[in-house]
Amino acid sequence: MLVSDWESAVDQRWAPSAILLAAFNLDFLCIHPFRNGNGRVSRLLWLLQSYHLGYEVGRYISLERLVEQNKERYYETLEQSSQGWHEGKHDLWPFINYVLSIFKSAYREFEERAGQLSAPRGSKRELVLASIARLTAMPGKGFAISALEQACPGVSRDMVRRVLREQQAVGVLVCEGRGPGAQWKKKG
Repeated sequence: MLVSDWESAVDQRWAPSAILLAAFNLDFLCIHPFRNGNGRVSRLLWLLQSYHLGYEVGRYISLERLVEQNKERYYETLEQSSQGWHEGKHDLWPFINYVLSIFKSAYREFEERAGQLSAPRGSKRELVLASIARLTAMPGKGFAISALEQACPGVSRDMVRRVLREQQAVGVLVCEGRGPGAQWKKKG
């Protein structure tokens, strides 16, 4: 019954999906279907339903950890929202607000982490230079531009060519030949 009500609520959009998710989770916890482990199962369902609804943050930030860090508030809101549940006279909002706050914390943490992952200015150039050094480590050994591009995933062809021209202009590299078969070598 709970699952079919959930599916109907989502399909017919009875409310915003995050609110439906929180309401389902509260209902599951109030039903208390197992002798042990209801909280963990409910949080697993929370995570799976989040994926189903398009809230992907749980793939990168542990919702379980955030709940654990806010355990006191979790139990407080669960108690507030479950009072009168069996009579249909309960207040969903404390638990809904808690679930939404966990999502908000997860997205903030994800945003902070994603910001830390952005490459610092000049890092692509450094990657190209390091790859050139590896490809020319043996004396007289050259490389084609395709090999350099392959060694620098995520770096545009324009950036690779720009660094090659720069190294050629300062006399570090020399290009032998033309077109895709041209070989770039250390000068001297």
